[in-house]
Amino acid sequence: MKHVVFACSLLFSFSMSGAEVSPSATAREQKISAAAENLRSTLIQTRRDFHMHPELSNREERTSRIVAEKLRSFGFDEVKTNVAKYGVVGLLKGGKPGPCVAVRADMDALPINETIDIPYKSQTPGVKHACGHDGHTTVQLGVAEILSKMREEIPGSIKFIFQPAEEGPPAGEEGGAPLMIKEGVLDNPRPLAIFGLHTTTEIDAGKIGVRSGPAQAASDMFDITIHGKWAHAAHPEVGVDSVVIAAECVTALQTIKSRRIDTFQPVILTIGTIHGGNRRNVIAGEVKLEGTIRTFNEDTRKRMKELMTQTLEGICKTYGATVEIKIEEGTMVVNNDPKLVEDTVPVMRRVVGDTNVITAEPRMGAEDFSYFQQVVPGFYYRLGSGNKAKGITADAHTPEFDIDEECLVTGSKVMANVLVDFLDRQK
Repeated sequence: MKHVVFACSLLFSFSMSGAEVSPSATAREQKISAAAENLRSTLIQTRRDFHMHPELSNREERTSRIVAEKLRSFGFDEVKTNVAKYGVVGLLKGGKPGPCVAVRADMDALPINETIDIPYKSQTPGVKHACGHDGHTTVQLGVAEILSKMREEIPGSIKFIFQPAEEGPPAGEEGGAPLMIKEGVLDNPRPLAIFGLHTTTEIDAGKIGVRSGPAQAASDMFDITIHGKWAHAAHPEVGVDSVVIAAECVTALQTIKSRRIDTFQPVILTIGTIHGGNRRNVIAGEVKLEGTIRTFNEDTRKRMKELMTQTLEGICKTYGATVEIKIEEGTMVVNNDPKLVEDTVPVMRRVVGDTNVITAEPRMGAEDFSYFQQVVPGFYYRLGSGNKAKGITADAHTPEFDIDEECLVTGSKVMANVLVDFLDRQK
């Protein structure tokens, strides 16, 4: 699918303005939106509780326990716990016959120290909800509460997936979306589609960002070990300097994108860490490098791996060194089903107004929601959470990250309407 990432793949016109529910919204859509507004204080309280008690990937014990307790209190028909470590899956059966649709929220935090002074600051040193997952979990609980009170109007069932380890499981452990799928989260019943959302401070709170087709990049991780030969710094000729070789490798790897890959294909190759040597007066015999590759196209993804191997082996052989290369699959491309997007956007526009549904730019950030999309059609959209007036502009994965909590209400009413609208359309 060459050049697709730069195409404006979502062609909608936006003529209305305002953040209120559109006058064209149906009575049910207005009812759901009003219910979300009434949950405002509850949503804020829930999100702040999660924010103060963040938990790392595959360690979300408290978060999952609270989620399960709330789903049971809402009267869910089924609540499964300990799915893929600490995942929770709730099934809400509607009062009318129909198929199943799924919705997913991630729960884990990051090993980042919170630096902003807020009343709900993380109480766990070195751990912070720096990617909005506390908001995602809160929104999904809001949707669960709203729809549990109107289940008789729902034509089918809704599977609520609360996922651990989206940020990646600890070394040596399985986790995240792949493990949830492996353990059957998309079975019994199999949903016809799956929806998810992610906060972003790039978009103002009250707005929704959507993109059809490829929306976020695939991400692969790599480890490179260069084996040279130790020697005294006074006699470099008897050694093989792995530091010098590593320096040339870093530069050469960057030329793959600029000289050997289609210039219209987005690619980012990042060397994140370099470790080598043990004394200033010793020629290092070994250097280790770690990094990531981000791509939007499967052929480009494969080609990058081939060219990395070719480049590294060639340089190391030239200087008398050897190299070990390990490339590990991270996530797939987040590829939003075009028909699903086309059919879903109208209800979003009715709920928040035409001008508040915008086309989102493609992102190089990775998301393991992509694995669910490999099984069933999926739509992953952006929930605006920024507010320049409040100083809420910091990017995700930073110590200063926060969200405008107004997005919790917007997220709840949009997602609740999206799910019921999808089931309605299946009739």
